[in-house]
Amino acid sequence: MQTITVGISPELSECSYPIHVGSGILSKSSLILPHLLQKRVAIVTNTTVAPLYMDELQVALESHGIVSVPIILPDGEEYKNWQTLNQIFDILLTNQCERSTTIVALGGGVIGDLAGFAAATYMRGVPLIQIPTTLLSQVDSSIGGKTGINHPLGKNMIGAFYQPRMMLADSATLNTLPEREFNSGIAEIIKYGLIRDPAFFDWLEQNMTKLLARNHDVLDEAIRRSCKNKVEVVAADERERGVRALLNLGHTFGHAIENAMGYGVWLHGEAVAAGTLLAAKLSKRMNLIGDVEVERIRKIYLQARLPVVIPNLDSEKYLRLMERDKKVEDGKMRFVLLKRIGEATVCSDVPISILTETLVECTVNV
Repeated sequence: MQTITVGISPELSECSYPIHVGSGILSKSSLILPHLLQKRVAIVTNTTVAPLYMDELQVALESHGIVSVPIILPDGEEYKNWQTLNQIFDILLTNQCERSTTIVALGGGVIGDLAGFAAATYMRGVPLIQIPTTLLSQVDSSIGGKTGINHPLGKNMIGAFYQPRMMLADSATLNTLPEREFNSGIAEIIKYGLIRDPAFFDWLEQNMTKLLARNHDVLDEAIRRSCKNKVEVVAADERERGVRALLNLGHTFGHAIENAMGYGVWLHGEAVAAGTLLAAKLSKRMNLIGDVEVERIRKIYLQARLPVVIPNLDSEKYLRLMERDKKVEDGKMRFVLLKRIGEATVCSDVPISILTETLVECTVNV
């Protein structure tokens, strides 16, 4: 097991917490106990994860006298909404959970976002522990304090920045992850190499076959290096007022794809992969990178068995959806573009004509 410490700038948040990464650490209650304020927790999970890992976690906690309130939600991106959030509140209130009752998020990105937003708002804030069980949530969504729900008009439009007290990433939980969801998580891993870590990108090109095979050593190293990259970015910019925006590479396009297709039809990582290639081709049209870089990016997503084209749903529809993106500033769409593999920049002066040409180039009929 390795531990990475998240240290948030003191002027933004009085928060420093550990991320434990390793295989078979879910039942190590000694990692969790120091972060509990009382001998009672509420475990938020879903109908897929609960049968796999709820008992293991509960038994580990019960061995130290910790009582748990289970909150089992339906599984799927389409349930990341107000109705499901209220289900959490209903159970917390019915069980008289207090301000010192810790909420434990046990699941993927949807559970982490829902439970995190519930923790941020229940009684104006209760302790939170993140225990992500998907690759995407272990390397991205559970790190950095972003929580929230979707709105019919946009993804993650309602939420809060709320840091957990600790995060535990057990790579052994990925053994039960379906292939499509596992591959979806790789999209976010590749992102770190593209925006700030060219040596990591090179390493991923060389080790992608082993990563797809879930080789224990390669998988743990990919998770560790991804967490380290995100921690460094979040520590410098908790509220996304500067460098943290670079983590959105491919996401402006990706969120539009998810919304256009209906939440859950495309997995988040699938949409980010196709959106990142779009961003790469837009970067080329803006004379920032060349064909060689675009081809390397296309090849690594193909290696990872991820989509590199987007559904042909009319470029005007995509433009309308992107205009509602959280990253729009002063009415201008902002895009994360690549200056080279390993260096990204935020650009808000992309001509609509070039943007439309890029959308048309990267579409496929569905």
